[in-house]
Amino acid sequence: MQQRTPEITIVGGGIVGLSVALGLLLAGSRVRVLDGADSDARASQGNFGLVWGQGKGWNFAPYANWTMDALDAWPSFAQKLQELSGINVALVQSGGYEFFTDPTEMECFKAELDQQAGYLRHRASYEMLNGNDLRSHLPDVGAKVVGASFSPRDGHVNPLRFLRALRCAVQAMGGRVTMGATVAAITPQPGGGFALARADGEVTHTEQVVLCAGLGATTLARNLGFVTQVKPQLGELLITEKLGSRLPFLSSTIRQVDEGGVQIGGTKADAGFDDHASLAAIAGLARHAVTVFPALADVRVIRAWGALRVMSPDGYPVYAKSAAHPGAFLVTCHSGVTLAPLHASVLAHWILNTSPTPNLEAFDECRFALSHAA
Repeated sequence: MQQRTPEITIVGGGIVGLSVALGLLLAGSRVRVLDGADSDARASQGNFGLVWGQGKGWNFAPYANWTMDALDAWPSFAQKLQELSGINVALVQSGGYEFFTDPTEMECFKAELDQQAGYLRHRASYEMLNGNDLRSHLPDVGAKVVGASFSPRDGHVNPLRFLRALRCAVQAMGGRVTMGATVAAITPQPGGGFALARADGEVTHTEQVVLCAGLGATTLARNLGFVTQVKPQLGELLITEKLGSRLPFLSSTIRQVDEGGVQIGGTKADAGFDDHASLAAIAGLARHAVTVFPALADVRVIRAWGALRVMSPDGYPVYAKSAAHPGAFLVTCHSGVTLAPLHASVLAHWILNTSPTPNLEAFDECRFALSHAA
């Protein structure tokens, strides 16, 4: 009799979990995805949709190069997703700006980009534009903007369409996705494998388990011997009415989705698990948008929300294999959109141990071990 391929269960059905699931399926694995409740903190349904590299890993070379690998992989990944799901995720990678109204802040960011470029070497690609040079390209940028950085590799996708495309692609490849299946506990079994107890009382078993549950992974991770403690970071967003004209730029805080609405964001706050938007933050976002691009002053805002980012202690991804319980993996990051092509390829091979991936050693959670012991 032909032996069946061991099943791998992904706990978490957001962008990270589905990307990992797709990679494993493409590599020939049997995969089941258990997604939680609609009431869970879901970064995948509140993110900005950026495919972005500026400044990422400016003080950590492995992350700078990992991000650049992801940017390079996005065009073929988007095409593969469309082939599998029939959904166009509206990838545009025509370059992005970081705008500045404070000269000192701009100089600090330039120093970070210079350090990042030292890691990337020939792959580095950005330029700094002073106010006059910027307005020669974008004449309608506000007078208070003193300059900007620009990288031709940056871009964005439609985030909700991307999430749907991932789910459809996983199902098209034969993956099983169960919604509303909150995992309450994972128990390693004496003979190998894991028992997964769900909140509804159902217990299932799996040979291997990959935790991709974002902010819901902490307790489950601890039970499997992992030490990483993720924390929430609140970001707030505005969405405007749909515009008939197109914005002449993309930035990390102002972007126009393909349907026409403008998305404005960029706040970072330590608010625990409270994801409610605040009037003060919303007003600040609106002022920022109008300062950068005054033509937005008369555009109506139709909704606003807050969403919780998933942050590791140092802000970088964590890819960990449990030493205590072989077959258990932890995958967590706050750049799930940008890194998705690698999560759906290189990371799957790392989980399956089918090819050497030494560049992932830098993302092991052993970097937190000393602080955890203290």
